[in-house]
Amino acid sequence: MSQVTPIDYIMEDPREALRLERKVDPFAWVQKYLAHRVCPGAEVLSVGCGPGVILRSVANLDSSIRATGIDISRDRLQQAREKNHDNSRLQFVCGDAQSMEFQSNSFDLVYCRMLLQYLKEKERAVSEMARVCKPGGTVLLQDLDGQLLWHYPEDPSVQRTLEKVVAALATTGFDPFVGRKLFWLARNAGLTKIDIQAECYHLIVGEADSHILKQWELKLEIARPQMSRVLGSESEAKKQSQAFLDFLRRPDTLTYSTVFTVAGEKPL
Repeated sequence: MSQVTPIDYIMEDPREALRLERKVDPFAWVQKYLAHRVCPGAEVLSVGCGPGVILRSVANLDSSIRATGIDISRDRLQQAREKNHDNSRLQFVCGDAQSMEFQSNSFDLVYCRMLLQYLKEKERAVSEMARVCKPGGTVLLQDLDGQLLWHYPEDPSVQRTLEKVVAALATTGFDPFVGRKLFWLARNAGLTKIDIQAECYHLIVGEADSHILKQWELKLEIARPQMSRVLGSESEAKKQSQAFLDFLRRPDTLTYSTVFTVAGEKPL
């Protein structure tokens, strides 16, 4: 999905792909965001397709739909091919979202989900998605805004650590506020008739339940190598991770983030 070096990219850890896969209901997501935008016979492209579970649900909308997934990770693509080996209407290719080798005007629907937050060249990636979309077709972008950073009341020490880690990750292209930028990116890529949705994504009110805490424990464990480099040692990374988990266990706090979904049409 992301176009950064493996040492900087937490998605290279197979546990992160599995964690994210478990967080989404592919059928429900496709029904909500894509089903009304996909016609029979459509050619669909998933950019940053990961293991292909959402793309499989797209293809299942109609037996005439053909779908392609592109991802930078060969491991994710291998998982996608294994999961979808019985469906000849699905294909998966390795490539860079910021410089795709598909011909222009190839797909009726092009979409990405939770990808742009990681890319260094976000404008170029969205322009590429618009380029490979057919005139009259749709490009859909979905990503987060405010993840990791919005809490109340804030714990000053925890907040400083979060902001320090996020600032360091910015050198890899990571942007926790990319959601609010999707409209501008879509418009800048020449898309028209742009539709926008903003919804709550994370919402933890009071003490987080055990399932949410386990998700965050795993996420912080996966991110520990990056945190250790930023904070100076693994012991400090463990200490600050525990401080954040303790914050989530407090009965008086609220943590939230927003997800933006932007869909636009490529002009005829």
